[in-house]
Amino acid sequence: MTITEDRPAGSTPTGEVGKARRRKEDQRLITGRTRWTDNITLPGMLHLAMVRSPFAHANIKSIDTDEAKAARNVVAVLTGTDLADSQGVNANAWPITADQVTPDHLPMAVDRVACAGEIVACVVARTAAEARDAAELVDVDYEELPAVLDMKEALKDEVLAHPALKTNKSAFWQLDSKEAGTGGDVDEAIAKARQDGIVVEREYRQQRLIPAFMEPRSVVVDPTHEQLTMWTATQIPHILRFLLAATTGVSESKIRVIAPDVGGGFGGKLQTTPEEFVAFAVARRLGKPVKYTETRSESLVSGHHGRDQWQRLTLSAEKDGTVTGFKVELLADLGAYVAIMGGGVPVLGAWMFNSIYKFPAYRFNVQTILTNKTWVDAYRGAGRPEATFGIERMMDELAAELGVDPLEIREKNWITHEEFPFTTVAGMTYDTGNYEAATAKAKELFGYDELRAEQQRRRESNDPVQLGIGVSTFTEMCGLAPSRILGSLSYGAGGWEHASIRMLATGKVEVVTGTSPHGQGHETAWSQIVADKLGVPFEDVEVLHGDTQIAHKGLDTYGSRSLVVGGEAVVRAADKVIEKAKPIAAHLLEASVDDLEFKEGRFGVRGTDKGISMAELALASFAAHNLPDGIEPDLDAHATFDPDNFSFPHGTHLCAVEVDTETGATTMRKYVCVDDIGTIINPLIVEGQVHGGLVQGIAQALWEGAEYDEQGTLVTGSFVDYTLPTAADTISFVTDHTTSPSTYNSLGAKGVGEAGTIASTPAVVNAVVDALRPLGVADVTMPCTPERVWKAIQTGRAVNPEGERDAQPHFDGGTANQDAGTSGTAGASTGSASERSQS
Repeated sequence: MTITEDRPAGSTPTGEVGKARRRKEDQRLITGRTRWTDNITLPGMLHLAMVRSPFAHANIKSIDTDEAKAARNVVAVLTGTDLADSQGVNANAWPITADQVTPDHLPMAVDRVACAGEIVACVVARTAAEARDAAELVDVDYEELPAVLDMKEALKDEVLAHPALKTNKSAFWQLDSKEAGTGGDVDEAIAKARQDGIVVEREYRQQRLIPAFMEPRSVVVDPTHEQLTMWTATQIPHILRFLLAATTGVSESKIRVIAPDVGGGFGGKLQTTPEEFVAFAVARRLGKPVKYTETRSESLVSGHHGRDQWQRLTLSAEKDGTVTGFKVELLADLGAYVAIMGGGVPVLGAWMFNSIYKFPAYRFNVQTILTNKTWVDAYRGAGRPEATFGIERMMDELAAELGVDPLEIREKNWITHEEFPFTTVAGMTYDTGNYEAATAKAKELFGYDELRAEQQRRRESNDPVQLGIGVSTFTEMCGLAPSRILGSLSYGAGGWEHASIRMLATGKVEVVTGTSPHGQGHETAWSQIVADKLGVPFEDVEVLHGDTQIAHKGLDTYGSRSLVVGGEAVVRAADKVIEKAKPIAAHLLEASVDDLEFKEGRFGVRGTDKGISMAELALASFAAHNLPDGIEPDLDAHATFDPDNFSFPHGTHLCAVEVDTETGATTMRKYVCVDDIGTIINPLIVEGQVHGGLVQGIAQALWEGAEYDEQGTLVTGSFVDYTLPTAADTISFVTDHTTSPSTYNSLGAKGVGEAGTIASTPAVVNAVVDALRPLGVADVTMPCTPERVWKAIQTGRAVNPEGERDAQPHFDGGTANQDAGTSGTAGASTGSASERSQS
């Protein structure tokens, strides 16, 4: 990993913004001198253990709790019936259509379970071990019901995930450029291309993934004071407080939610979880503090999952490669319930399938499906990785059809830097960007031409280890906003963010932010922003967050919104502090406000050496001995920022892999990414975010995938079977950036938290396919394990013994390629049993 900055050699930033400062947070985190939720111990605290269904679908006939109640130090055993009037509801905050079919989702099941891992009872005991032991004694009599696990089978409505709903279809949502007035008729474009152009049709599988955060989820609830206080490992303390109040009847003013250091999230803690509601209800019922901490196995089976789509894509182009139309048809598995944002996650991709390209016609639609599997919700990138994968795979396929370099076909169709601001066929207005500059820098760092030459030599010599080069040129929309747009889409919240700045009498500064970090480095970055704005030392800024009692307003952290929305709120609060300080400074300096200038933390009088610092003004305001008439002794300020648009970072990622055609083993050789995320506040933090994102995206391409057996049991329910990469599995990445500042916020920032994950998956898969294309392989279904790669090679050779690629691959409804771990030329296939288990 390398850190580079666009500055002359030997120069350093003049202010804090742009400095590669080590994170303030890290000292306590890496030394263990912090407070995870599971570290919290309260007087008289009791412990919870959950009893979970082993079945994917079953009626609950009876629950015998007598033996568990008699166990040592057990205080209570409670069922869904016991908590029926107090447990609340897990809400769906984004009904994407007015007629969306949404099953009720009680935190603890009462009479039926719809997925394995669903809670059916809980045991309360004096220690966690005793609670877990007693949970084994709860005897539940189930009547197993047929379960639907494959989303294509679910479409038939023959087996129902929720029989009372009469259907497995949750919602159908569509965006059509002709209807929206943003483009032409996609069907006409495709029909014309079938006559005198090129049509590429493919079907791709986005496998189900499991967010594997560092610390499992934990929750502590204390009901013994005037307020009920909940400590929980969550990304959304403010939203959680609201939904607890809205669904349990407890006044919001009586609920305090605290998110301490939560140990990572990646979207996996973007939920109001059943465990939080159960702990809240049990604490209220017993009047004692309670704690629940999940095991890793519980986390994998009952924490929400991500991705899980089938993508049927049709791309039309003229014979010279100019794209004329793009049609996207998705099936998206929601699992057993519609999670807080789950139904809307595929919709987030609707505006990104067109990516950086000038498509004249476009249609996107998605059918969301209910099955008897763990519910699906936002996972790092949320809809945009799926979209980027689809379009970047298709651009490679178009290049292959034409026999041209994949970068050439992209350059032919992308938006040039002179065309910004640019309104896309999906209706989004990109403000700034320079795809040419990012790509040119990436090619240089990668040694693109040299690697292509080596690839050609290996092909000509029939080297058993082939070299593949993968390309991914991407953009994404960050900063979930603005509120008006979200409202038009029936999203249940706004897109604004709140911040406050408190000027202390000693000259120190407290920043209160409504964002709730879980590893992003807000305490450091916000300190740098405020230090520059107010001219105070970086060390004198303290950032407070994650406590609804301290940060009373906020919409929390997800969707790369923290800096571009929350950071801008901090900037605006700082500007208000300066404005409030001006009349006091003018009074003390015996000058006119109009004669003042503020620079590097001091108000000065133009043309003189008279001045006063912000620290001095803070003390003067606190003392209030000599203030102008009518001026309050208060420099504190707050701001709420609701942006006018999303922000649009972009970049070019290049990956080289070596594929052993005799074993199917894939080895990464080189990875280069050049991202344009606008203004960079702290390059060290940016590198960390990019590095982590790359590994997550590469892991989807090569290793990770949640699999169920035919009964609906998660067979990848531990890290023995769910393959997470280690440092030994990856390589050092070469990273760099270009800078096109955003115009939608004064910082010029665009967001970075999800960029690596969004771009890296197609770069790696494109590289694998590029290595194997001469062998007749058009796709390998993720994850590209050695077995799948080897099978794809065998199938490709059987179909094309001469190693020549079909001129016009098409959908034939067959199964051969899917069984071999490919989907590109047999997109409508159902696949083998092992493949279907991932559906």
